[in-house]
Amino acid sequence: MQSIRNIAIIAHVDHGKTTLVDKIIHASKLFRENQESGELILDNNDLERERGITILSKNVSVTYKGVKINIIDTPGHADFGGEVERVLKMADGVLLLVDAFEGPMPQTRFVLSKALGLGLTPIVVVNKVDKENCRPDEVHEQVFDLMFNLDATEEQLNFETVYGSSKQGWMSTDWKQPTEDITPLLDKILEVIPEAPSPEGTPQFQVTSLDYSSYVGRIAIGRVYQGKLEEGKSMGLTKADGSIQRVRIKELQVFEGLGRVKVTEVKAGDLCAIVGLENFEIGDTLTDFDNPEPLPRISIDEPTMNMLFTINNSPGFGSEGKFVTSRHLRDRLMKETEKNLALKVQPTDSEDKFLVYGRGILHLSVLIETMRREGYELMVGQPQVILKEIDGKKCEPIETLVVDVPSEVAGKVIELATQRKGELKIMEPKGDQQHLEFEIPSRGLIGLRNNVLTATGGEAVMNHRFKDYQPYKGEIKGRINGSLISMENGPGTAYSFDKLQDRGVFFVAPGEDLYTGQVIGEHTRENDLVVNVQKGKKLTNMRAAGSDDNSKIAPPKRFSLEEAMEYIQKDEYLEITPKNIRMRKIYLDENTRNRMAKTEA
Repeated sequence: MQSIRNIAIIAHVDHGKTTLVDKIIHASKLFRENQESGELILDNNDLERERGITILSKNVSVTYKGVKINIIDTPGHADFGGEVERVLKMADGVLLLVDAFEGPMPQTRFVLSKALGLGLTPIVVVNKVDKENCRPDEVHEQVFDLMFNLDATEEQLNFETVYGSSKQGWMSTDWKQPTEDITPLLDKILEVIPEAPSPEGTPQFQVTSLDYSSYVGRIAIGRVYQGKLEEGKSMGLTKADGSIQRVRIKELQVFEGLGRVKVTEVKAGDLCAIVGLENFEIGDTLTDFDNPEPLPRISIDEPTMNMLFTINNSPGFGSEGKFVTSRHLRDRLMKETEKNLALKVQPTDSEDKFLVYGRGILHLSVLIETMRREGYELMVGQPQVILKEIDGKKCEPIETLVVDVPSEVAGKVIELATQRKGELKIMEPKGDQQHLEFEIPSRGLIGLRNNVLTATGGEAVMNHRFKDYQPYKGEIKGRINGSLISMENGPGTAYSFDKLQDRGVFFVAPGEDLYTGQVIGEHTRENDLVVNVQKGKKLTNMRAAGSDDNSKIAPPKRFSLEEAMEYIQKDEYLEITPKNIRMRKIYLDENTRNRMAKTEA
């Protein structure tokens, strides 16, 4: 029986988790010398590579000194925290990665508290010690303080530390003495992380994540906690409501290298994938049908935000996308809820509108971006936070916001955050930066990032995580300026753009196809203004001196998907097609808009 170690790699965003996994893969010679592997091997979907973030957790397995090490790469963003929580259940220990300059960040705290709560053994890896202004010793102290604050046990506080640089590919127990490779880390894993226990008895396997194959359907991934699983055997699957259904294991696969290999049985302690289970959910336990021993269910943090998803009914619908009907939209959202646990979809009284609940703007925008690339056309409404009633009081989600900014612009950030009902809790210098911590309602975060980056010249680093529900903090002013709305259909002319520049900032350029009711810019005043940008210049056959001046038009302001989601008002939709992102009014006709505004008032 081969000895097994199960470890999860946890860290804050951009602290180098995926790069470290790359190096471990290379160290264990998974690739042949001549095989081209590239960087960020595990981030295999396009969105992950473009943004440089991990969205879905991945499994990899390497063999070192005859011991099998299962490594689980986890996402760092708070919005994908639902992924991290489940994945930690499969591990016996964690590698906590910390940047040698930044030190522990909000997300580090979030994932570490989960890991310590599950009683996992930590190894701290202080990464990026090759940076000029790094401070490994201070960071080591900060990690200790953080663990102490999170009520770690004596054994956990007595953690081992490894220093190194994933990028340069070395690890060492002393940061001043670089080594050749990362074997010191692998040795530490074998030494510190407990061997995966392999208890005999009634088989127990919990589904913690899933994979999907168009050939065999849904594949359950998880860990065998007790007993063993055998191919072709009939077993019982315990559901959330306590019922049990009879299922048969068609195929068993264990992780080897980057892929999976088929086996006939899996002993306790190993991670595996099961093919052939019908209608299972994440958190179900596979056990003996006659005398079942289900494991406790996995609980996931609740969503804090919802958005209205609807079909695209703008004038040009169906010209770019393949999937445009409400059936397409419903099927796709339902498919997503199967593997994205933190996401909930709720039908509304209308057939073509769905409320989608998620953990934050990033979480929802990744879903929208994925759908757009698959060829869907849809419209989304303004993001709304979810309010709850606790003890008869209206409560809203509060988040901890951490901002690191240059000292000279810290005042602007504090002003912006307090305008949105943020409370400053901590302010301390960190090198030449100011470290600010606020408690702020989730509502206040919508659209804040843009304003902060503008005020600080793009130098601020912002992170936030959900804290708890607190009583409602009162009204927060949204965007003050009104919208510029197109009056007619058809492309705009440079002449009319030139003449209207004093009315506001445009989001579109001359020559782009527009339609009635489309939001094409931001008005300088508070009210909405309908403008005719399609009007051309009246031509005469008379020449006049000096009247044909060249028009100078400012370039349009372009939004990313998240920025546009945060920008729209409650009477606007965001139209998303494979090639374009447009803002529009819910009611395209001006008279209908005025009538609706009166009835609402």
